[in-house]
Amino acid sequence: MTHSNHIVQEAKRLNISPEALQTYLDAGAGKPAPGVSRYLHTTIKPIGSACNLDCSYCYYLSKDGLLKQNNRRIDQTLLETFIKDYIDSQDVEEIAFTWHGGEPTLLGVEFFRKVVELQKRHTPAGRRISNDLQTNGTLLDDEWGAFLAEHSFLVGLSIDGPRALHDAYRPDKRGRPSFDAVFAATQLLQRYGVPFSTLTTVNRKNARQPLEVYRFLRDEVGSRYMQFIPCVEPKQFEHTAPGYLEPGQLVDAQSPRTDPGHPLSVVTDWSVASQDWGGFLSEVFDEWVAHDRERVKINLFETTLAQLRGQPAQICTSSPFCGKNVALEHDGRVYACDHFVYPEYEIGKVGEQPLSRMVFSIKQLEFGLNKFNSLPGECRKCPYLKLCYGECPRTRILKTRPGEGNLSYLCQGWKRFFAHALPALQLLR
Repeated sequence: MTHSNHIVQEAKRLNISPEALQTYLDAGAGKPAPGVSRYLHTTIKPIGSACNLDCSYCYYLSKDGLLKQNNRRIDQTLLETFIKDYIDSQDVEEIAFTWHGGEPTLLGVEFFRKVVELQKRHTPAGRRISNDLQTNGTLLDDEWGAFLAEHSFLVGLSIDGPRALHDAYRPDKRGRPSFDAVFAATQLLQRYGVPFSTLTTVNRKNARQPLEVYRFLRDEVGSRYMQFIPCVEPKQFEHTAPGYLEPGQLVDAQSPRTDPGHPLSVVTDWSVASQDWGGFLSEVFDEWVAHDRERVKINLFETTLAQLRGQPAQICTSSPFCGKNVALEHDGRVYACDHFVYPEYEIGKVGEQPLSRMVFSIKQLEFGLNKFNSLPGECRKCPYLKLCYGECPRTRILKTRPGEGNLSYLCQGWKRFFAHALPALQLLR
């Protein structure tokens, strides 16, 4: 097949074949090649950054000013346009909707009743819809419990550990602790039989008490699906997009300024130290592998096991490429990723072009391929490359040799964990 000069040049720049690029773009235009199925995922922000909590480390509260959010509630017409477009832009059997925030439950149950109605209206025969809701849990009540159970929503509940650790960084707008309301939500979800996973942000404080966090989630919350998310925030994260830090704001891995406690640290005070991240994972892993392998699923351990078995990574941060998980703001603007909601990473607007054209575009493809293409030499020679692939690009804030890409802030922590856990993981695979 002969390709245009434009396709040939762009493919060379992206380090892929012209055939692969043309196939990708054709899928976005609604003309997928035989055997090609379009799949994408959207994190939906129907109320923007509005939230009833005021978490210190929240990466989304600052979007209010950055994106000039005014009316932070998705318009009903836009909601229906998106739902139909999202379904039409995919060829897979199951289409997953992820509702996020801010705090999406501020919209109330009736909003989500309308969502379910619109999904039913626009889902063709032979396809099915799933919904998951990420929430802080503080507004959940019996009406919510009944609704979530009736419509088989999967809930992701944010909780950072026992009371003192959770409340350290998760107060409400008046500075009051939120633990009691969140813990009550775990009981409500269990009472209504709503499946839920816990999402724990591993920060400077709770990272140093890994067993207290894990045992609390396992024994008191009753969580059987756990997600651990490392908190890594450069000091300028509110207004400076990942990849746009000035060279003078970058330090190397040996610099004392990588310590969140350093007066000139490059990260926020609540960010997790890299070595603490590795220690946290290692201690939780030992407890999990000794007692809970069959009854508790932990996202980071499960994806490593899958990779050791020769299967694809189950999460984007451990994959060689990304770009299929975009974010929708309440005003219809679409961004390259939930952690890249900055003007520099806007890729389009719902209603102005099909979602498939935004995702299966050269701009978004470049974003996704850059995860691998920008790896520094240190990563490419690392024995753990195929388990990590340089971690999420948002954490790459450590400089390497001139002319090379940046290194993940968490690099040393990941190495500590892999060195510790791989002998047991190799047996488990």
